[in-house]
Amino acid sequence: MKTTITGTSGFVHQNLSKYLENHNHQIHSLSLRNSDWKNNFDPSSNAIIHLAGKAHDTKNTADASEYFAINTELTKQLFDVFLQSDVQDFFYFSSVKAAADEVKTILNEVEIPNPKTPYGQSKLQAENYILSKEIPDGKRVFIIRPCMIHGPGNKGNLNLFYKIVQKGIPYPLAAFENNRSFLGIDNLNFLIHQMLDNKNVGSGIYNFADDEPLSTNNLFKLIAEVLGQKPKLLKISKPLISFIAKIGDKIKLPLNSEKLQKLTENYVVCNQKIKRKLNISKLPNSVADGLTITIKSFKK
Repeated sequence: MKTTITGTSGFVHQNLSKYLENHNHQIHSLSLRNSDWKNNFDPSSNAIIHLAGKAHDTKNTADASEYFAINTELTKQLFDVFLQSDVQDFFYFSSVKAAADEVKTILNEVEIPNPKTPYGQSKLQAENYILSKEIPDGKRVFIIRPCMIHGPGNKGNLNLFYKIVQKGIPYPLAAFENNRSFLGIDNLNFLIHQMLDNKNVGSGIYNFADDEPLSTNNLFKLIAEVLGQKPKLLKISKPLISFIAKIGDKIKLPLNSEKLQKLTENYVVCNQKIKRKLNISKLPNSVADGLTITIKSFKK
């Protein structure tokens, strides 16, 4: 099987392409950075996995128009090429942020999307364009909404938390109890491979997440365990922390209201739909197993 994958320089591409190659897939990497990318499109591919996109800028310094130019317009162009080709499968990697920036209970695929940021809105506009098109017989179209992806080589918030624990800095927000979903790269690779091979999985929107969520407190405990340290969790009163965060809104402090919300909010994602379609009860790695692999990679 030949598979075209975009987002050639990205973390997911590097891992997914190796995984699929080890499972007898021939990988064609397609860069969309050049305006002549259509000349490099391989119409003999069996599937397109569209990973390329502008990632969410947590520092809020990116121009909103960049998200729509890359995440929306480029996706439209690539999807139109797919519709006119003989390629059977199209995977669009969207984001759970296309559905919701805040999750009160558990996020599933029937949630009415209401993104608040240009990142989520640009992803949703691309989704809506894809869903508006009639899919020819013999083709499948998947909209994948992953939550926070991690794995060896990925330098994100997990690496920041690792450094905090490594330096012996106490985590001051332990009074806040929350649960968040993660997605280990090994589970992501497994799901994509299964969907490619299982032709009984129909087109649609699918959430990708590990089977269990994990609290931020337990994440810090896990990092400390991997480092062979005792976890340092400070349960400072919530009103005091909230007061400090409000001060941080007015003057430059490491903590403000937005950061406090992101560090302490619940964001649990349901993955039952894709597991039902694949007829599996659980993914290869538990959330703790996947995070341990990632954390151990930071030590190297």
